[in-house]
Amino acid sequence: MTPAAGSLERFEALLSPRGHDLLERLDADPVTPATALRAGSALRAEYPADLVADALAQHELRAQARAKFGRAGQMFFTRSGLEQASSEATARYRARRYAGAGQVADLCCGIGGDLIALAGHRPVLAVDIDPLHLRMAQVNAGVYGAAGNVRAVGADVRDVSLSGVDAVFIDPARRSGGRRMRAGDSEPPLSWCLALAGRAGAVGIKAAPGLPREMVPACWELEFIAVRRDLKEAVAWSPALATAARRATILPGGHTLVPAPGPAVPVRAPGEFLCDPSPAVTRAGLVEELARELGAWKIDERIAFLSGDTPLRTPFGRGLRVIDSGPWNQKRLPARLRDLDIGVVDIRRRGLAGDVDQLLRRLKLTGGRRATVVMTRAGDRPWGLICVDAE
Repeated sequence: MTPAAGSLERFEALLSPRGHDLLERLDADPVTPATALRAGSALRAEYPADLVADALAQHELRAQARAKFGRAGQMFFTRSGLEQASSEATARYRARRYAGAGQVADLCCGIGGDLIALAGHRPVLAVDIDPLHLRMAQVNAGVYGAAGNVRAVGADVRDVSLSGVDAVFIDPARRSGGRRMRAGDSEPPLSWCLALAGRAGAVGIKAAPGLPREMVPACWELEFIAVRRDLKEAVAWSPALATAARRATILPGGHTLVPAPGPAVPVRAPGEFLCDPSPAVTRAGLVEELARELGAWKIDERIAFLSGDTPLRTPFGRGLRVIDSGPWNQKRLPARLRDLDIGVVDIRRRGLAGDVDQLLRRLKLTGGRRATVVMTRAGDRPWGLICVDAE
């Protein structure tokens, strides 16, 4: 049984001088999958087998966590805790909403990704039912010098008093029995999380990016957060913290897009340039706002691709230059790509049925250029575009 499986006692052994020494040795001479077996055998001659297994597992998790945390090499994780934890950049961005709060409650704090950001400037009540995660959260807050602001409580969040708390952040579990729940399902349920606004007023609820918009009350703000091009999560903000009905946010730049009135966006045939909006924009229902901001048009009434006669440069989408455009013809596509010297393609399918993986296998390209093939609809007709990145 490893710390990832829930052994608090074995985790404490990792925090001991001997565990610290072992982890430092692994940092000094990193273990790879190819050398793990040999390294484990050698280390078990000097350390208990359980400690070696746990240190090797932690060493691997720390390597994976570097994409999320600047001090991952000093932190502690479980596999599930790391997966659900927000990145350091996302947590810091979100914590700014709580700038005016005194004490904040971090409910379902996990391994402490959000706790670190929240406790940097204020006292935080950290609550989690998993004693291992709660202990890790305290240790990880200490890595960032914030442990002194943390009061940890091991309990079901539904049983904890919020007396003296000015604001709440909650990251309910979205896995059950190791399996991901359906979008909108969580533990505690979303309905319970929403009701927190009646107890604390200022509430932020982290959710999966697939959360249906209609599940959040109209008076709340629903924010979709992407890190560069990858949509990571949604956050529902109670009226006390809301500043817009919906929001698309792109990190690390902190660019945000919110609803804004304006004229209807025209629908026209694809032009010389294309913009593929970030999924944060499409999930927030802000494609028309982006189109007006760019001076672009839609190529189909129901499809999110935007087009223009000049390059469409924006942090809210990927800009492309169209080098071929016409009615979708899958049989002729391989020959057309060869004519354009295309050797590597990324296929973007939206609004048009088709097996992308099968199509990629059949192309067998050998050219020297990279392109994006867009399978979509234009003017309610099946349409194909071959694009390269806009300069």
